[in-house]
Amino acid sequence: MNEFNDFIQNKRSEYISNTLTENKVGNNPFTFFEQWMNEAISSNIPEPNAMNLATVSSEGKPSCRVVFLRGFSLAGLIFYTNYGSRKGIELREKRYAAVNFYWQALERQIRVEGKVYKISDKESDDYFATRPRESQIGSWASHQSNIISGRHEIERSFEEVSKRFENKPVTRPPFWGGLCLKPDYFEFWQGRENRLHDRIMFESDNNNYWSIYRLSP
Repeated sequence: MNEFNDFIQNKRSEYISNTLTENKVGNNPFTFFEQWMNEAISSNIPEPNAMNLATVSSEGKPSCRVVFLRGFSLAGLIFYTNYGSRKGIELREKRYAAVNFYWQALERQIRVEGKVYKISDKESDDYFATRPRESQIGSWASHQSNIISGRHEIERSFEEVSKRFENKPVTRPPFWGGLCLKPDYFEFWQGRENRLHDRIMFESDNNNYWSIYRLSP
């Protein structure tokens, strides 16, 4: 335990790879988000579309987990889940959420906040059809976030679903589909020396007008 504490207390990194200015960011957070995402992809960072999704329960208890960004446009950030999972239930009860991307190799973070909406059934169907067959079956087999008796239970459920859809396409479960986070807040973070990081924030007034601010690190 002492060795572990010594490590986490004394681990330090200096961030020196880049800078972030208001001129670089421009006046459209969607455009700059896309630019940084493309740079993360071209840098061959593992899972550049992995994002930490934070939600809150009706009692105000927060939770977070990593999900994958599967679509991006002016409408927002799209991800997919079981609507009966913990995050699905929390987003139905409290529609506001936050996500965070962290790319250590680029010394960058992006924070996005906003309201979450269900996407259309057609959009969910279209995406579901692109998934590997085994992932499609897994969506039916798993009642995500429910307590199970052991690994054998989910494996048995997978086998049962596989037999049900044998020799025919796997349709999308009605309890599984896409959600879209419509941003009203972006923050772009670039690591800098001496912990004097660059932080530039965009905030929307819900009328498609974005205010831009520099934040203290």
